[in-house]
Amino acid sequence: MIEHVYRRAAEAHGIDAVVVATDDTRIAEAVQNFGGTVRLTRAGHRTGTDRIAEIATDLSCEFLVNVQGDLPLIEPGMISEVLEPLTSDASVQMSTLRQATTSASDIASPHVVKVVVDGQGDALYFSRSPIPFRRDDGIEEVVSGFSRTAWKHIGLYGFRRDFLLTFAALPRTPLEQAESLEQLRALEHGYRIRTVATRYESIEVDTPEDLERVRQLMATRV
Repeated sequence: MIEHVYRRAAEAHGIDAVVVATDDTRIAEAVQNFGGTVRLTRAGHRTGTDRIAEIATDLSCEFLVNVQGDLPLIEPGMISEVLEPLTSDASVQMSTLRQATTSASDIASPHVVKVVVDGQGDALYFSRSPIPFRRDDGIEEVVSGFSRTAWKHIGLYGFRRDFLLTFAALPRTPLEQAESLEQLRALEHGYRIRTVATRYESIEVDTPEDLERVRQLMATRV
């Protein structure tokens, strides 16, 4: 799966390099075997963003994109989407993707992160719970997804390099730890996250069921 993600990311327009950051020598060996570039990091990083911040200290690039290894169906265009706010608006320090969903299982699942945004597309909050809560819906409607549309968060992040290093140095925050969502650290410290509504479909592999869905979809593309 890591090779598939690597090769898909390498197809993105405007990308200078793809580097796998890991503390696992088995992953490092697998990447080397298919000819990819890998950097071993120290163990103990709590999040993927903290891990890439370690290697960013030695890079001279202006922007970095955190592509997580659980996105085997990533479209190269998604990387272009997440970079666009950074390259077009100097005030944007961090960006990510969102996707509309009416799926009852997505909305109810704690494995699918939801996001609510303001009128400019900046994130107001991320949660594993169904958000926004609709006061006039009963609990059955909330769980079933009746008359609801939510924004599903896609765990792809773009950063200005300087902000990435700032972010990684920030203390972890209560909401970040409660939801186990690293992006909440930025919001709790008062930083904005610009979100982009992606036009691509993607599946994050968080459960064995997700993996089976991806295997089936990849088999149909061969």
